Amino acid sequence: MKIVNIINFIRGAEPRCEADLLTPVREQVKLVNKFGLRSTFLLMYDALVNEEFRDILAMANGDTEIGLWLEVCGPQCEAAGVKWRGRFCWDWFANAGFTVAYNNGDREKLIDAAFEAYKKYYGKYPRSVGAWALDAHSLSYMERKYGIDAACICRDQWGTDGYSFWGGYYNQAYYPCKNNMFCPAQTKEEQINVPVFRMLGSDPIYQYDNGLDIDGGAAAWQGVATLEPVYCGEDGGGNKDWVDWYFEENFSDRTLGFSYTQAGQENSFGWPAMANGLTYQIGKIADFVSKNRLSALTLGETGRWFKERYAGTPPTTVSALTDRHGKGRSSVWYDCKNYRVNVYTENGGFFIRDLYLFRENYKERYKDAVNDLPSMVFDNLPFIDGNRFSCGGIRSGLYPQVNGTDLRYEEMKYEKDGASVRLIFRNTPAGTFVITADETSVTFEADTDFVLKNKTKGADCEPERKAVPDKLFMKYNGYDYSVRLTAGRFSDETTVLSVGGKIKILLGKEV
Repeated sequence: MKIVNIINFIRGAEPRCEADLLTPVREQVKLVNKFGLRSTFLLMYDALVNEEFRDILAMANGDTEIGLWLEVCGPQCEAAGVKWRGRFCWDWFANAGFTVAYNNGDREKLIDAAFEAYKKYYGKYPRSVGAWALDAHSLSYMERKYGIDAACICRDQWGTDGYSFWGGYYNQAYYPCKNNMFCPAQTKEEQINVPVFRMLGSDPIYQYDNGLDIDGGAAAWQGVATLEPVYCGEDGGGNKDWVDWYFEENFSDRTLGFSYTQAGQENSFGWPAMANGLTYQIGKIADFVSKNRLSALTLGETGRWFKERYAGTPPTTVSALTDRHGKGRSSVWYDCKNYRVNVYTENGGFFIRDLYLFRENYKERYKDAVNDLPSMVFDNLPFIDGNRFSCGGIRSGLYPQVNGTDLRYEEMKYEKDGASVRLIFRNTPAGTFVITADETSVTFEADTDFVLKNKTKGADCEPERKAVPDKLFMKYNGYDYSVRLTAGRFSDETTVLSVGGKIKILLGKEV
């Protein structure tokens, strides 16, 4: 299945600048109507109670879904009987404009106010909810009380707009756990049965390292290389060449599970900034749909399809094997309920750029706490982080080596088999080198013995590490976790030696 959700979300106020908020919605409705596409509009409370927005949406085709954008605003707080914490009628700071800025009881009141207002105008409760950030308590509450079908949140990014989402299920969708909305559940008992879809369509190669300085370290505020049509740079949704490349890569037949992206734009940017990019994207989506290369579904439909197909979080991939910039870069992301891993190539070399563990007992920072900071952080448990851990001239990552030299290759082959993916690197100094990712492990195999070297400079954000021959113990943000070897052995905290040309790292919940 290859799915695109056209999701435009609507705010009723924009205190950051003077903006025409109605025209973008009017033009977005015209676009989806022109091509007869299914789409979703998510209304923030202040837009929901504004008749002008509702009148525009009434002109949308009959396949249009209307849901909630669950950022918090002053009028919503007033309706809920909750003290508004913002500086303006809506405030983008994370200690005001998001559910995490309020205690659990107030979160429920804010949700009730929004759902009741929706029912007042549409005669039923919404089935789809989105926000840049939600929280586990709010998701669980909406599942129990309102039976929502789907939710969507921001892509992975660090620091952008003050919001950090790092180490999550990279694309597609997952079932979150009750302790952490950003972490897939490993067991049915701890699972929130609402699939959470990742928004914005990140460039699989270039978004992750956006702003990285190998000497100075990771960017405090990452730039944007996504499908958002207002971004017209080399790697953005306002660039037709990039959009063409992204659609071919993202919706290729090599994807494991299902292919997914979200298109659309919030009205805060104004119509002139998004007009060219969004018009091109919607036309391209319509072309793909007409050729049966893609299905345009509403968010709610996608959530219901996901729940019918998957009882738990599935393994998926998102990848890009061609590089628009001609630098020999490629990227394969494998996600499952236990971990995510990224295999990255560059100019004939290859390494593990990223590996984060998912543990359902690792609590989000806001599970039972109010966020008092203007920024917020959602994350998981790092093992390898080629962005955040890079500094001092060291490009962090897990590098295959022979005799202290990073391996290079002449040819790479991608294979998928059931729930696993295999990358075969031919003609390396270790012979044929194979990396296999499945739901519980990553395995490295070669014709000769080799070493996996975790290159690191000791960045402040790294976990504490302690190795024994078959296990690496780590501690991050106060949480203890580990990985175990069933082939190979640790010689120290950053070095793994193969045995018989094989290293296998167990990454499941129980290690």
